[in-house]
Amino acid sequence: MGYIEKLKEKLKDISKYHQIMSLMHWDLETGAPERSFEYASNTLGELSGKIYRMETSEEMGDLINKLTQKNEYDNLSENDKRIVDLVKKDYERYRKLPEEFVKELTKTTSNAQKYWVEARKNNDFSIFQPYLEKIVKMSIQQAEYLGYDGNRYDALLDMYEPGMKTKELKGIIEDLKIRLVDFVNDLTEKGTKPEEDFLFEKYDLNKQKEISIKVLELMSYNFKAGRLDVAAHPFTIRINPGDVRITTRYQEKDIRDSFFSTVHEGGHALYEQGISNEFVDTPLYDGASMGIHESQSRFWENILGRSYDFWKYFYPEMQKTFDQLKDVSVEDFYKAINIVEKSLIRVDADEVTYNLHVMLRFEIEEALINERIKVEDLPKIWNEKMKEYLDIVPENDSVGVLQDVHWAHGSFGYFPSYMLGNLFSAQFYHKMKEEIPDYDKMIRRGDFSSILNWLRSNIHKHGKKYEPNELLRKVTGEKLNVDYFMDYLKEKYSKVYKL
Repeated sequence: MGYIEKLKEKLKDISKYHQIMSLMHWDLETGAPERSFEYASNTLGELSGKIYRMETSEEMGDLINKLTQKNEYDNLSENDKRIVDLVKKDYERYRKLPEEFVKELTKTTSNAQKYWVEARKNNDFSIFQPYLEKIVKMSIQQAEYLGYDGNRYDALLDMYEPGMKTKELKGIIEDLKIRLVDFVNDLTEKGTKPEEDFLFEKYDLNKQKEISIKVLELMSYNFKAGRLDVAAHPFTIRINPGDVRITTRYQEKDIRDSFFSTVHEGGHALYEQGISNEFVDTPLYDGASMGIHESQSRFWENILGRSYDFWKYFYPEMQKTFDQLKDVSVEDFYKAINIVEKSLIRVDADEVTYNLHVMLRFEIEEALINERIKVEDLPKIWNEKMKEYLDIVPENDSVGVLQDVHWAHGSFGYFPSYMLGNLFSAQFYHKMKEEIPDYDKMIRRGDFSSILNWLRSNIHKHGKKYEPNELLRKVTGEKLNVDYFMDYLKEKYSKVYKL
């Protein structure tokens, strides 16, 4: 057996442990009994330690050393070279982290979610504060272990957006922020806001679930390789190649929440279900980055799912399911689901204001990791930034600083991926429409096959074979260009708001 085959055998063993951890994480977020959290967190900590030892073993290091020798490396296929490069990067990264630290971080974040849920339920930040303080302290230590050049936040950002630097991110935000704020003000001050009251009538939860299943089937989500469940904060998780699970949430008096959460997570799941099977049990069996992953969910949720052409096809199904919509025209419904407003909740935000919510979070967590602000001051800082960005102030912490689960998971560096996903999706969309001439007509027929095939062949199947910027350039021929996103917004919303 050659060195690359030996490496792949080791990766297959590691993959099995990741599958167990994924299943446990899914269980903790979808219905595990409260008293199980401490025990499950300890188990997850031990499993993370086991994976750490496997990924940083002397034998793994020896294999990497042999495979990176020029005569050996040059004879590898392009895919195997990429596998070796990614394993080497992870090996060098993980070797910098002490095993006990890895185990403790996993235990802490697994357990912290329970206190985040409790704090949000009781609108009491102090319940979550000590756990978040420990997570922030450990995240800072993690960045120090990993090392960085310039900004400590870079070390954490790279785990979600390989190659992206804080300085580059700040440049994107500086350009985008001014243009977005000006456009939001134009829409809300000069435009005509559509009617929306019918969205907030009482909608049967079982019927909402029926619609969620129907739209996932329309998207070609494979229910034989997945399932739909409920979670406080919707997410998608891959247990293994034959099991990619979606969660959503239902609100009786907001028909939008479950529908667009489901479509969003469906976009993630289609990506996971579309990665080439030849990459199974290797680092290539993953998304190129969280930003690229978000580009897929945001495309299905917003660019396609909130388009007029989509609703020309799907709206009769909604009217048949919900009597509340029988006298509402498709034009009025389309405009209502595309209302732009300065709102409190990120996951409920419209396409135009959404990135402002992400920018706010990036600024806060970058400052936290660089120790310019303290956890105890977060509620106050959060409210100040909401006032700065959106000119509104949360009435309590549950709809303010406690609304996202990410910090309970220790996911510092993740939030920018949401903004980048919006930008990537608009650029992919522009290229897609060039290459699928009858794009609009196909959507009106409810035929998404060419769209899904385009995504599969250009993005999904490649998994993590390419760095995110490399994939973007390969697909579109350009580096990241904010103009595509702004052009998309202005063309769509100027019509909705009659500017």
